[in-house]
Amino acid sequence: MDSLPENAHVSKHPCVRAKLSQLRAASTNAREVKALIHEIATIVGVEALGKALGVSSSGTDKSPLGYSYSTERITPKKVSLVPILRSGLSMIDALTALLPNPVPIHHLGMYRSKPTFEPIEYYNNLPYHGTSITDSEGPSGPSELAIVVDPVIATGATATAAVETLRDWGVKKVLVICILGGVDGVKRVTESWEGCVEVWCGGCDEGTDEKGMIKPGLGDVGDRLYLTIGK
Repeated sequence: MDSLPENAHVSKHPCVRAKLSQLRAASTNAREVKALIHEIATIVGVEALGKALGVSSSGTDKSPLGYSYSTERITPKKVSLVPILRSGLSMIDALTALLPNPVPIHHLGMYRSKPTFEPIEYYNNLPYHGTSITDSEGPSGPSELAIVVDPVIATGATATAAVETLRDWGVKKVLVICILGGVDGVKRVTESWEGCVEVWCGGCDEGTDEKGMIKPGLGDVGDRLYLTIGK
């Protein structure tokens, strides 16, 4: 979309667009919702990581035929995944499958206050305790790149709060990947930390309703995934 800033990216992949149409349908059941989110997250993840990551030489190894070859690893070296509970969990398998090595997964639990739509944090397992933010080489120190995953960015409040939490932890850059975003919400996230945030979306809708839900949107993805509609 032309109205989005340069650090916001919307996939133009035809398969993503077709799968989003399927995901929007109220008739799509929980199993199909889970599969579609995984498939869209894989495609958008490939696009996002292709821009956010680099490679560096890591030495040499031998092929099964005994030939030597130069090996490479991704950069930055310290990457972590940060799913926003609970629906962010549906995107983890896609992103971990793309990354060449296992990475830490740090969960953030947030829900939106009904009167204000502002996020309230109820769970955070970032390894703050006993860790200095300057300890960039330690196994539990802050990541150089944190990848936040959440299927929907509506008002942008939750994703922005996650970015602020990760900045306080000491990360150098945040990559936010979603299935669908609202224009105003995506803009809010891109402005949350100048020069250090990139947002990648499978699709983007123009508006939100009085409940802070994107329209036409995807509905409450967590409820659709876990069959808790009407709770």
